[in-house]
Parts: sequence; structure tokens; C-alpha cells
Amino acid sequence: METDQYLDVFIEESKEHLQALNQHLLELEKQPEDLSLVNEIFRSAHTLKGMSATMGYQDLANLTHQMENVLDGIRNHQIKINPDILDVVFEAVDSLEEMVVDIESGGTGKKEVSELVRQLEAIESGEAVLQTAAAVAEETETNNDTSGITLDEFELAVLRESEEKGYQNFYAKVTLREDCMLKAARVYMVFEVLESLGEIVKSNPDVSQLEDEAFDLSFEMLFVTQKSMDLIKEKILQVSEVDAVSIQDYAVDTYKQARDSTAETKETPVPANAAKQQETTGEKKAQHSNKTIRVNIERLDILMNLFEELVIDRGRLEQIAEEVKHPELNETVERMARISGDLQSIVLTMRMVSIDQVFNRFPRMVRQLAKDLNKKIDLQIEGAETELDRTVIDEIGDPLVHLIRNSLDHGVETPDVRRKLGKTETGTIKLKAYHSGNHVFINISDDGAGINRKKVTEKAINNGLITKEQASIMTDNQVFGLIMESGFSTADTISDISGRGVGLDVVRNTIESLGGAITIDSEEGKGSTFSIELPLTLSIISVLLVEIQQEKYAVPLSSIIETAIISKSDVMHVHNQAVIDFRGRVVPLVSLKDVFQVPEVIEETDHYSVVIIKKGDKSAGLIVDGFIGQQEIVLKSLGNYLTDIFAISGATILGDGQVALIIDSNALIK
Repeated sequence: METDQYLDVFIEESKEHLQALNQHLLELEKQPEDLSLVNEIFRSAHTLKGMSATMGYQDLANLTHQMENVLDGIRNHQIKINPDILDVVFEAVDSLEEMVVDIESGGTGKKEVSELVRQLEAIESGEAVLQTAAAVAEETETNNDTSGITLDEFELAVLRESEEKGYQNFYAKVTLREDCMLKAARVYMVFEVLESLGEIVKSNPDVSQLEDEAFDLSFEMLFVTQKSMDLIKEKILQVSEVDAVSIQDYAVDTYKQARDSTAETKETPVPANAAKQQETTGEKKAQHSNKTIRVNIERLDILMNLFEELVIDRGRLEQIAEEVKHPELNETVERMARISGDLQSIVLTMRMVSIDQVFNRFPRMVRQLAKDLNKKIDLQIEGAETELDRTVIDEIGDPLVHLIRNSLDHGVETPDVRRKLGKTETGTIKLKAYHSGNHVFINISDDGAGINRKKVTEKAINNGLITKEQASIMTDNQVFGLIMESGFSTADTISDISGRGVGLDVVRNTIESLGGAITIDSEEGKGSTFSIELPLTLSIISVLLVEIQQEKYAVPLSSIIETAIISKSDVMHVHNQAVIDFRGRVVPLVSLKDVFQVPEVIEETDHYSVVIIKKGDKSAGLIVDGFIGQQEIVLKSLGNYLTDIFAISGATILGDGQVALIIDSNALIK
């Protein structure tokens, strides 16, 4: 059967089932007696098994089948849930995710999971689980010196023949530094070194994946040479940005015996109609009809671009109709405006995705990291229903992962330290998302140790980032911002979680590339809050068009409280700042003519036209020369050459062909 046409659907649905597995397993850990959760987990695993077998991914189907056997034993009261069993099942889900990611990147979805299968079989047969499959695999690798590279008969024959001719077969594992910028280039240099000393037989990942940088930091190779192991290691370590190298002899016969033994214990292939068998066992009743279709994001982009042009032409037609004042033309244009408005809502809604898609991966990650760090963590999530444009959703995941890992490692203290400080043993990390104006805010806060200002400034001075004089006059927020400089770290020890000085600078760069900003607020001993501000990046927005002298500007309607006309005599000055008393509140005034340095052409009057804007609980009044009216406009980027213009987020083409700049209201509120 030709399966390529179904590959995208398989990958998307597999991700959905894996997410469901993770979510329900986390709930099962808290409620081990709830068999309805076990049934949900079993259903997702069963469907994933059938899909994988139908698509021909046997390793994925076999592992899911063995996990399914364990779940079946749990729901039939033959196996009692405990933390060790859940750890193995979680690890199986992790392996399934790695296989699906490999398939998505063009791989075969194969993975060495024999030790994991052995653990699942032990659970199914009622044996005690003494350690996780990962620990067993690590121990096996250490004791037996085996690699994770799979060889076919031809490759085995090449290695055996090289042994007979007096050559040596070596297995090498090379690990690059975490700050390596060009991984593919370093791999190429390592290959050049090895090929000058011998011949590479096979690599893991394969060459195409290495060229595409579709790997983490480590890669493995089998190669044939007459040179010594020490010389080879020395040559590889001379390559820049290589962190570690391990080399060992590779015994062909030992590998073949182990492979054949593993093949004998593998499960019988899952029938291709396994997914259909589910329906005959009564599972069909539990499934709900899902009346949705999957649409490629590129098609939505094309649809959005076409509709943007329609909006521009609609604005032009409205202007012409107003000038001509023809009744039938006015009626037609009004009807077109209503229909296109409904169409606009549908198009924009199609691109909006709830941030829950990003947030739902974090409970599983926090659970594992808390165990690794011997900490107790309560992860609280608010506002997961907040919606963002799909393009932003795709980019924001990795920065949030970095920030949560940072809070876990540097922020929240260990239980014994928290007890001594009079805190509860369980630390709290809160992830909160909410809309404000034309932006979405995401806060990551913890009740941990906070940021030590003195430690940060000392480190920054030592690194040459600032001088002692600068440190003495910097505000707390400016000092906290230093931790996002490249290579900056205050960690006393380097761990796999953090402490290498990589992460927070990447976070800031990613957020700024999306047109957002990140700020840090912290109180030593009480915790820290990282606040991310992101634009909704909607291409079509409602604005209030205003005039400043003879120039036109657009203020997003979502950030406006109201407009007002005030007398200049009502303006007061506090600390050299012009303010007004607006409905019992002191509101600072910002002259857009001064901010944007607009040349004065029209004489000033004795009153001000003011647009009152808000950002959270703060507000300000923008002084303009006049109001033109409300309008739907298409937001266009200013391009790569105009990325740092203060308080301007883009531009738009008006119905008469004029260009109006779009004001970033948030940048004007301090």
C-alpha cells in the first residue's frame, strides 16, 4: 500500500495521541485508582499501535503493543500501579515521541528499545521493576561497550573482512559543545579527520540527517583504520567545539550475536487491520465524531494575503462611494463591507490557536525535571485558552522551555533549604497567559530564591559587561536584564539542566525576533517573574486613524480607552511631565509630534485632541492634531532595514493610496 500520501496525517494524529498519553498518565499518577484514565490511555495506545502497523513502522507498533499489554493488565486488576511502573511507561512514551520526530524529519522511525521492552515484559509477568530501562541501557552500554548503530549483512561483511586483513574496527561517539553554532560544519570536520585516518562504514544519525543538523549534540560512527585509538581521539579533539570523544573496539561477532538474540525476543508483527479491530471490540462507542479537516498553514497564508488585498480595495471603494454619493453604489458597498467583515473574522479565527498547545507539554517536563533535581514542584497554569497567531505559537515553545528549566534549577530551592527558610517544601511555578490590548502577555513566576543583585553585578563586572560605576547607578530591572547576555551564568556548578550560560540570551533573541520583549522582576528570597510581551501579529486590525500635522497614523483600537478634547489650560506639570486629571486619575501626556519629530506646518490651536491608551493597569494620553475615524487596515511589515524604529509596529496602505504608520501604543507607556 502506498502510504506517503497519509504521512502528514499519521504524524499529526500520532502527536495528538502522544499528548493525550502524557496528559492522562500525569493525571493517573495523582489518581492511581481511576480506571477510566487507564481506559483512555489504553485507547490512545491501541489507536497509535494500529496506525503505526498500517504505515509500516514496526518498531513503533511493537513498543506500543508491549505498553498496551501492561495497560491491559492494570485495567484488569492484574498489575498494581506504582511509581516505578509509571516511570517505565513514561519512558516508553518518550521513546515513541522520539520515533515520531524521527519519522517527521524523514527517518525510518527505528530505535533500539530492547531494554525498554524487557522492562515492560517484566512488569507484565509480575516481576519487580528495580530500575528504569534508561538506567539498564546505560549500565549495559558501560559494561558491554556496545553502540546504538544498526548494521545490515553487507556492512557486517565489510567489518569482518577488515578484521581478517589486520585492520581495526572502532566505534566512536563524539559530543559537541552546547554553544556550538554550526553543528553540520563540525560534523564535516570530524568526518574529514577520520577519513584521513581510515574509512567510515556507518554513522548514527545518517549523513543526510547530520547535514540537516537533525540531531542533538552527539553522533556515533563505525570506522576502519590501522591507526591507534589514542591518535584518533587526539585528532578529533583538535576540532573546534568538540566537547568529548569516546572510542572503543568494535567486535563484529559480539554485535551479531546480540542482534540475533534481540530479534528472537521481538513481538509478532501487528496486523495491518489492527485499527479496524478496535471497532469490533466495542471501542467505537467511546469515540466521538470529529468534523474537522487539516489545512496546510501555507494555504492559510495565501488566503490571508488575498484577503488583505480585498480589504485595501474595500477601503478604496468606501472612499469612492462617499465622494460620489450614489445611493445604489453606497448600498452595494455597505453590503460588501458586511460580507467581507464576516469573511475576515473567519479567516483570522482559522489562524488563531490556543496557547494550550504549547502549555500542555510542560506538566510532563516539570515532573521529570523535579525528580532529576530532587525538588517538589507545583506547576500552576492559567489562561491556557488565550489565543495567538499560529506563527507565534510555533516559535514561542522553546523560549518557554528555557525559562521553566531556569526557574526549576536556579529559582526553586530544594525541600530541605525551603524548610530552613520557613517555606513550604513544595515550590510553586506559575505559568500565566492573558490578552492586553493588541498584545499577549506570558508570565513565568516562581516563589524561589530570587535573583541576587550583588552576585549578578560581580559576575557582569568580571565578564567585562559593565563597570563598577555603571553597576552602582543601574536599576534592579537593568541588573536583572544582564542575565540574558550571551554566555552569562551565575550557576556555581554546571548541570544538564542549566548553568552553561546558554539559554536566556537565545530566549531574548527569539522573543525580539517575533516583535516582542521580555522583562524580569525579582525579589531576593521571594522569587522571580519573567514577563514576555508578544504581538498578536494579526494581519488585519481595527484602528483609529489620527492626524499629526499633515501625516496620518493608526492607533490600534484594542489599546484605546477613549478619545477626548481638552483645553491646554487643563494641562498640569509634575516632575517635568505634562499630565491631565482624567476621570479622577492622573494621566501622563505624550506628544506624538515630538516623539516622531513631525515638521510643524499647521498652526496649533488652544486645545488638544487626546487618545487615552492603556497597557495593563497603566495609561497615557497621546496628543494628536485630529481624529479621522475608525477603519480596518492591513498591517504590513516595514522590512529588515527598519526594524528598530521606536513606537512604530508597521505600516498600512489606505484606500486613497497613502501610507499610514501604525503606532505601537505599549512602547509609549512607561
